[in-house]
Amino acid sequence: MWGMRRIIVLSVNPPCDRVTLICVIWMIRRICGCFLTPCVSAEPAESARRMSDNAIGIIGGSGLYQMTGLEGTEPVTVQTPFGPPSDELTAGTFHGRRVYFLPRHGRGHRLLPTELNHRANIFALRSLGVRWIISIGAVGSLQENYRPRHIVLPDQFFDRTSRRSEQTFFGDGIVAHIAFADPVSTGLRTIIAEEAAALGYTVHNGGTYVNMDGPAFSTRAESEFHRRLGFAVIGMTNVPEAKLAREAEIALASMSFVTDFDCWKVDDEPVTAHTVIDHLQANAEAARRILPKVIARIPEEPTWPEHRALDTALITPRKLWPDAAVKKLEVILNRFI
Repeated sequence: MWGMRRIIVLSVNPPCDRVTLICVIWMIRRICGCFLTPCVSAEPAESARRMSDNAIGIIGGSGLYQMTGLEGTEPVTVQTPFGPPSDELTAGTFHGRRVYFLPRHGRGHRLLPTELNHRANIFALRSLGVRWIISIGAVGSLQENYRPRHIVLPDQFFDRTSRRSEQTFFGDGIVAHIAFADPVSTGLRTIIAEEAAALGYTVHNGGTYVNMDGPAFSTRAESEFHRRLGFAVIGMTNVPEAKLAREAEIALASMSFVTDFDCWKVDDEPVTAHTVIDHLQANAEAARRILPKVIARIPEEPTWPEHRALDTALITPRKLWPDAAVKKLEVILNRFI
C-alpha cells in the first residue's frame, strides 16, 4: 500500500505506558530529528487529502539546485508508482504557503535530459498537494532580440521529442486526451512577467519553446531551421513537464533563462557547456530574487481553468476503469472516484 509514513523503531524494556512512550519518541525526535526524512508515498487518498491542496512547486533547472528563503525546511522523499523522482524534495513555507522544491537534474546535475523521470517528478509534486508549478530552465535563443540573461516566458511549445509514451499518466485501460492548445497557465505567466519586470529584468512575455531530446546541442542546420520557423528558444525539458502537469490538473508556467544563441549566430561562439556557466550563475540569482515575489501573489484556492483540465479529457467510461489503474492514479483521479 502507498501511504505517508514516518518510521521510528524503538525498543523499550521494560514495557512502558503510553505517556512514557510518547515522551521517549519526542526526545528521540528532538535529538536526531534532523536525520529523520519524511517518506511520503504518492498514493493514495487519505494521506493526500490531509495535505494542503494549494501548495506551490518549483522545479529548478541547470544552475538552480536549491532554493533559499524557505522557512522550516525539511527533506521529503517521495515514492511514486512511476518510480523515483530526480532527487529528494525540499519542503518549506514562504509567507504561510507550502512550497516544494525539486532539482530537475538532481543535486550536482547528475541526470541527462533523456534520463529524467518526468512522470515521477510531476506525480510526486501532485501527491504533495501542489497545484501550481514554476518550471525554471536554461535555454538557447533562436532570435536576435532574446539575449543571454534575458527571461523568456513561453506561451507555446513545439514538441520534437521522441519518448511520447512517457509523457502521459494514462493508459492501462483509462484513456484521456487533454486540451493543450494553450499549454501554459496564462495567470501564472502573467504574475511572473509582472514581478520580473518590476525587479528590472528584461522579460519577453510569450514565444514558442521548441523542445529537442538532447543531450547534444543543435547542429547549425537544425538551429537555423528552428529560427526560420519563428521559434523563440530551444530547450530539452519543458514539454513533458507541461503535458503531465496539465493531466495532473496543475497550473504550470516556464521561466526560461537565455544562456546562449544556440549555434545559428555564426559571429558568436557555438554553444558549449563551458560558455554558459557564468550566465547560469547569474540566472540562478535572478530566479532566487523573482520567486518570492511570485509566490506571494499566487492565489490560495486552485480555481484556474488548468485545475479542472480532466473535466473534458477523460474518454473511457468510469464503469470500465480497471481497479489497478484507478489505484495507480488515485492522486490524480480522486475527485472522479
